[in-house]
Amino acid sequence: MYPLMLTKSTTFIIGPVAEVLGLLMNGIFWVLNKIGIPNIGLSIIFFTIIIYMALMPLTVKQQKFSKLQSKMTPEINKIQTKYKNKKDQESMMKQNEEMQAVYKKYGVSASGSCVQLIIQMPILFALYQVIYKIPAYVTQVKDAFFPLVTNLISQRGAIEYLQGTTAAKTFANQFTSANFTGNVGSTVSNTLIDVLNKFSTAEWTALADKFPSLGVEITNTTSLLTRYNNFLGLNMGDSPWFAMKTYWAAGVYGLAIASVVIPVLSAVTQWINIKLMPQQQATGNQQQDSMMNSMKTMNLLMPLMSAYFCFTLPAGMGLYWVAGAVIRSVQQVFINKHIDKMDIDAMIAKNLEKQQKKIAKSEGRETVSQRMMNQYSQMNTKSIESGTAAKNTDLTQKQKDSALRNADRKYENKTYRKDSMAAKVNMVRDFNDTSSRQSDTDSGKEDK
Repeated sequence: MYPLMLTKSTTFIIGPVAEVLGLLMNGIFWVLNKIGIPNIGLSIIFFTIIIYMALMPLTVKQQKFSKLQSKMTPEINKIQTKYKNKKDQESMMKQNEEMQAVYKKYGVSASGSCVQLIIQMPILFALYQVIYKIPAYVTQVKDAFFPLVTNLISQRGAIEYLQGTTAAKTFANQFTSANFTGNVGSTVSNTLIDVLNKFSTAEWTALADKFPSLGVEITNTTSLLTRYNNFLGLNMGDSPWFAMKTYWAAGVYGLAIASVVIPVLSAVTQWINIKLMPQQQATGNQQQDSMMNSMKTMNLLMPLMSAYFCFTLPAGMGLYWVAGAVIRSVQQVFINKHIDKMDIDAMIAKNLEKQQKKIAKSEGRETVSQRMMNQYSQMNTKSIESGTAAKNTDLTQKQKDSALRNADRKYENKTYRKDSMAAKVNMVRDFNDTSSRQSDTDSGKEDK
């Protein structure tokens, strides 16, 4: 099967999410076209606003967890210090129980905000797929490449020429010769659209010089793409680095300087966003403080990394990062105000109340079979405390062994499936019956 770049992402989870987000992007572009401003840059901005607003509840929940975490961290550290040098199984179990009690007290899970991050990750990866492959998801942008692509396929030497372009070489790991010469559905057309979508202004000019008979189609295509891609004088399909070099060489110094606006804005907005995020304080725990310092270092490097990537990637991707950072910063201002007004003690009390209701509800639903299964699990472990059992209350080990053997015999002779719930419940019942009879017998002997 040949890789069809314009058949959208087929990656597990990310593919279906990208499909949904692609429909959103296509819808936004359609609306903008209806009002006379079909523009990829504007589409990306509106697209980013809608996505981040949709993720707002998850962001707030994550921030609440961070606020609660800062309050419960001292208690967690105290428990970890208490069991620091105790590595036996019993101590590890007690440590886990005490830590779970703290998490229940604050109404959070040990996984913390991981669930929110897990939900957001496929969305973010899918966003990159949509923005990076606009023609695959926005029908009108894909249609802009026709009839040029159809005529290129029938033009002698055109396929070979496109294979040797710089744009085609960026797909070296995805494309094979079959992508350019195969006859599998729209493979060739999709491949050519992918390549042409990465064309620089210089490459479009070279294509027109190489195939003058296609001059009209090339002019119409580039005009439409320029209309779609041009945002504040910047081509969303070109990387700022390429644009800066091209404009500087042509003596258009104003546009050359303007080309670095997106990378610079990306770094600045990223830095502002990090500064607005709640900052963790030193906990006194060496391991956690070390991780916190590493995160601070990463936070300092992230704006610089963002600027670098924006220089090398298409400007549309950089615009998405800038728009995202601005939206997150605005959100963070409101979230910080909301979080600061929160009554943590009242939240803890509410969480405890919910937890108690949940426990009571769970206990109320416990069935007889579940209780008997619990007895079975306790009976069949090695955790039975040693010592002499009190008369008339506990059975001796010998009596327990006898009762268990008797239950095993009945269990084996029954028609129940051995690993079924019914078989195990009946085994526990037989064990209890035998134990009860032995206890009554012993009690009768003592009365005499």
